[in-house]
Order: sequence, then structure tokens, then C-alpha cells
Amino acid sequence: MTRRVRARSFVVRRGRIALTLASLAALGAGSLTTAGPAAADTTPTPITTDGVWGIDYAGGFLTSVENTPSGYQWVIGRQISADGSTVLAKTSRGYADVYAGGSHVQRVPCDAGSQGCVPLRSFGNTYTGYFMDDGSGKQVAQVHLTQNSLSGTDEPTVTGGRFVDATGRYYVYQASSTGKQYVDAVHSYRTEDVRLTRRITAASVWGSALWTPGSGNGVVTSYDLESKKTVATVSTGAPCTVKELQVIRRWIYWNCGPTGAAGVYDRTAKKNITVPSGPALVGDGYLVRHDRTAGKLMLTDYHSGTAAAPRAIADLPAGRTADQRRLTWTVDKLGGDIAYVGEDKSIRIVQSGVPTQSLAKIESDVAGDSVDVRGNNGVNYWDSIWQLNKPAHWTFTVKDALGHTERTLTGSGAHVEVNWDLKTDSGAFPFNGPKTWSLRATADDGGGTYTTGGTLAYNGGRQGFHDQGYSSNGELVTLNSSGALTLHYTKGDGTFGPKYSGSGWPAGTVAVPFGDMGKDRCAEMLVRMPNGELRRYAGRCGWEYTPSNSHTSLGTGWNAYNVLTAPGDLTGDGRTDLLARKASTGDVYLFANDGAGKLKAGVKIRAWSAYKRIVGAGDLNGDGFGDVLALDRSGTLWRYDGTGAGRLTGRVKVFSGWGASYNAVVGVGDITGDGKNDLVARDTAGNLYRQTGTGRGSFSARVKIGTGWQSYRGLF
Repeated sequence: MTRRVRARSFVVRRGRIALTLASLAALGAGSLTTAGPAAADTTPTPITTDGVWGIDYAGGFLTSVENTPSGYQWVIGRQISADGSTVLAKTSRGYADVYAGGSHVQRVPCDAGSQGCVPLRSFGNTYTGYFMDDGSGKQVAQVHLTQNSLSGTDEPTVTGGRFVDATGRYYVYQASSTGKQYVDAVHSYRTEDVRLTRRITAASVWGSALWTPGSGNGVVTSYDLESKKTVATVSTGAPCTVKELQVIRRWIYWNCGPTGAAGVYDRTAKKNITVPSGPALVGDGYLVRHDRTAGKLMLTDYHSGTAAAPRAIADLPAGRTADQRRLTWTVDKLGGDIAYVGEDKSIRIVQSGVPTQSLAKIESDVAGDSVDVRGNNGVNYWDSIWQLNKPAHWTFTVKDALGHTERTLTGSGAHVEVNWDLKTDSGAFPFNGPKTWSLRATADDGGGTYTTGGTLAYNGGRQGFHDQGYSSNGELVTLNSSGALTLHYTKGDGTFGPKYSGSGWPAGTVAVPFGDMGKDRCAEMLVRMPNGELRRYAGRCGWEYTPSNSHTSLGTGWNAYNVLTAPGDLTGDGRTDLLARKASTGDVYLFANDGAGKLKAGVKIRAWSAYKRIVGAGDLNGDGFGDVLALDRSGTLWRYDGTGAGRLTGRVKVFSGWGASYNAVVGVGDITGDGKNDLVARDTAGNLYRQTGTGRGSFSARVKIGTGWQSYRGLF
């Protein structure tokens, strides 16, 4: 079943007043529904309130129901620092008073007064779950994802509903009216049907693992909701069919009822640890229970494998409610802190003092290994999430094949949510090609790091050097005696295979595979006609060109040049430029791409009459600027590096005794799929060779990749 995420506006009422969310903000609730730190939101604990009607805490995100300056109750969310001292940000997770139609949040009896408390459930990723009552006793579970969106609009209508557990996206709730338990997940980006409807038993979720009692006393099983199979069976040593479960990574807390035996099974050490009975909440390596007789919260530390003597961590009067979990006190199972409401109505944060396990992933939902920003039906994001076992600061990085960082995103919390818009840090689309991504998270409490990463095929962005297609590889263009201009494509294996041809081109046509001269991220083809006219053919993004295709004249007289080649970006603006050598003088001119479909006026940058071949080769050394190869009459191949300022550096020798048998040399771009620009040459016998670019300004030894290429009049 698909879980839909919807942003909704609400109408509320108190007495005879009807208000929308916007008007509530005007009355003073606005500061409570705006994320981000503000002066009132950065005070250290204790957190002063006008009363609390329900509280929960997970992943450093504290939720509570409170009165606001507007006079209405809201569910307030606060991001708390790892040491519990500071409120980092404040937001809302829904309106907690009565709506105009009579609906309201579910309430249960508590010491806070006749109005009752809201049984909240924090998921550890800033999601908050509770039940909404339509005013007649019929309830629906809702999961508030942000202050403006929620999930759960297609949950069944029940009565007597309560959340049993939640970790990250996964949650369990049950209802007395149906006698059923419901297990599901919030699917923010991708839909995967994990919903279960089952009989009511003890249950706990840790990521996608659903833990429930098995067959026999003390036996519990782990069922993976995604693979839909049982993955573990554990004998905890409990002398009963387990009545309550709380699972946190290696720890399985169980009890035999409110006053029965209780213990924690250590899955690492494979042993049971006896702990005090009574209503408890479990953290990482400890549990807390309310000793109503003593009027204290008591912490039992068992992280070492043995339960230490319980110690008091806070004064909390007995009150009138037997079980005050999440009403007056709560434990952050994903952070290590405890929160409770004092007699002065302030919320206090207490650190457990118990060492947590090292930082680790609980579960994740990672986007695919390829993107197409032109063909993704308008969804131009790479969205992924990771749920960690405690708050951390994280950095997400995307690099190109040469190791250049293209995008960096950062954040904090136990929930990592990466919404990469598929652009660089400057806001531009990166070049097509293979990318690597990495995520590195460092625990806020200093307890470890988590790293992961992967590869990504990036398509539909800026086309690479000599790339007339739609992905990242260069194409070789040929012209035969029949007037067919053919684009030869590669699958990134260093050879050419599929091809598309457009006919009708006259003898003497010269093609220059170019780059995007506009903003459609589709590389143009420049073509010099036999009469000397230079045409710009609108990019076809992989399809063939014919003379009648859409084109614009860039002027006449281009027969004066005996070299026309595209070296890549020489001016540092990210656009492919044109080099032309005048036959009469050997002078080399740079015609810069103006980004609006035209070429700027030529600027002389060199005098190269001595070179028999000049080849635009793209970026060969990894600095981001186009480079040029020049072959002298002695067979020495030289490289001139682009500076990004419309100039070329001094020459560097690449090969000696090279190219004597070649009658065509083309800087063809990347045809091996490694993100480095390659070289293709044809000899007089019609053999085609590839020399793979190293990315350091040179090439590996040649490899024959074809024969019979002498039939082509031109290779471009």
C-alpha cells in the first residue's frame, strides 16, 4: 500500500473562533511553527513551558504538547544538542487543540488535568506520530513529517488506537476496536509495500526489522519487512511469552507484564541480563523506570553486560497515573538522554552517562545508480535517506571521474536526508559522466563515524567534450563519399558500435562537433559548407544531422582557415570554444562561444605554421580547461594547456616519433567510460586506433579498434 505524503492546511476552533494556520501564526504561534534557531529557541535547559500534555524524545528531537502564546495548544518539536544543554531549532508537528469541525488529537488521562495528554511517538527522524479523533471517537493514525506535511491519510479508522513502537520510517500501532496491529513505513521518495495487519502481540521495530514473540517462552523472532522473511530467532531466557519488547540494536528488552519478570538479552554476548520490573523505557545500554514510591526516575546501566545497581537521575513525584511513560517523562533511545517534566512545568534534559554503541546505520533508502536530468519526468533530485543510531554531523559529496568535487551538502541529526538537486555548488548542471558520491557522518557525542558511498551515471546535464549524444561519452563523426555524415557511438568500452547517419552533405563539408551554445544542454554541430559558410546546427542530442535541419549561419569566408577544431573551454566560462588557423599566415585565432548561439570575434593567440596537425583534445590534465595537441613535421606531439583566460601555456612534449602513418587524428572525448578524454587516429591503411587518456596530460599505448575506415573522406 502506498503511503502518500500530503501538505495540508487546517481549520481550528476554540469556543466560537475559527482560525487557519496562517491566522494562528499572526496570533503568536508563528514563532513556534518556524524551523531554525531564534533568540527564544536557544536558551539552555531547563526548557520553560506553561505546562506539558505529552512528551517524547528520539534522535535528539524532543516533542511535547504545550500551550503557545496564541492561547492554543500545539505539538512542539525541538532539536536538542547532543549534551542536552541547548535547543538548536524549534518547529511544530501539528495543532493540538480542537479543529473547527470538532476533530481533535487523541487524549488519554494524565496528571496534567481533565483535558488529558496526547500520547506522542517520536520516530528519531523528526517524524511524530499520534492519533486524530474526528470528534465522535473514531480515530486515524497520523505521522507528521514536517510542520506542513503528514502521512497516514489512508490508515484505517479505529478506536482505542496507540503507537507501539517506531524507529525511523517504520512504525507499529494497534487498535482495541479491531484487535489488530498495523505495521508500516513512511515512504518519502519510493514506494515499497511493507504493510502488515496482524494480531496484537508485543512488538518492536528497529529499522525494517519487526521483532515479535515466537513459539515458546522467551522466544522472539526478527522479520525483515522489506525482504518479507524471518531473519533471526532468539531465545531470550524470559520465563513467559513476552508481553513487551523494546529493541535497540544489540539489546532486546522484554518483560512478562507490568509487574512480572524483566530482562535484557544481549545479542552480542548472547546472554540474558536481569533488570528491575515495572514500566520502563530503554536507551542504548540502559533503562529508566519511574519509582513512584521514591518519587524518582531510576536508571539501570547494563552496557557492560551486567546490570549495575539502579541510581536516581531525577526527582519525579508519584502522581496519579500508574504508567507515566511519554506523559511526564521519556527516553531518547537514539541519543542517550532522558527528558522529564518537573513540578515547575519545565522540561529538563538529563544525560544518561552511559557510553553508547558506535555510530552505525539502522536502515537506508538510497536512490538509484543513474540519473537523467532531462528525462526524469521533471523529478530532478537524487533523494536518499539514512537512519543512524544516534545524532551526527554529516557531509555528502559528489565528485566527477577525475576527483573534482562538484557538490557538497551537510546536515545533522540521527536522520540523514540528502536532497541533491543534481546541480553543482554553483547552481549549474555538471558535465555528464560517471560520478562518485560519498557520505561521512561523525557522531555528535564523539562515538564513531559512519561512511558509505557509490557510483552514479549522470546523464542529461552538460554534454562532455566531443559528446553529441545524450550521456557522457564522446562520439566520432565521419563523412563518406556518398555524402553521409555519421555519428559513431560508443558504449564506453573504447570502441564504436551504434551509428546514426544523415545524408545529403556535399563533398568538401567539414564538421566540428561542438558544445552547447545556448542553454538546452544539447551540443551543437558546427559545419563549414564548401562555399565557406559556417553553420551552427541546433543540437540533436544523439540524432543524426542533415543539411536541412535547423541551423543558423555564423558567417562566410571560413575557407580561409585550414584548421577548425574545438578544444573545449579555453576562456573559463564553461563553454566550448573554437580555434581556427588561417592558411595564409599560420595564425591561430580563438573564437569564444558567447552562450547565445554565436561566436565572439576572433582573437589571435598563436602563430603555428610549423605544425602539420592541430587537434582540440578537451581537458587532458584535469584542470577543467580545454587543451590542444600539435604535431610537428618531425613527428613530435606537443600539448598546450588551456589557462581558462583565453590563452595557452607553453608546450609540453607528449610523444616523439609519433603519427607518421596517420592521416587523421581526432580528440574524440571519453570513449572508455573513465571520464578522461581519449585520442583516435586513422592510418593510411584504414586502421583505427585508440590511445586512452591518462587524465595527466598524456595517453597510453595505442590499441587497434577497427579496420576499413579508409572509406571515410573525413574524420571529425
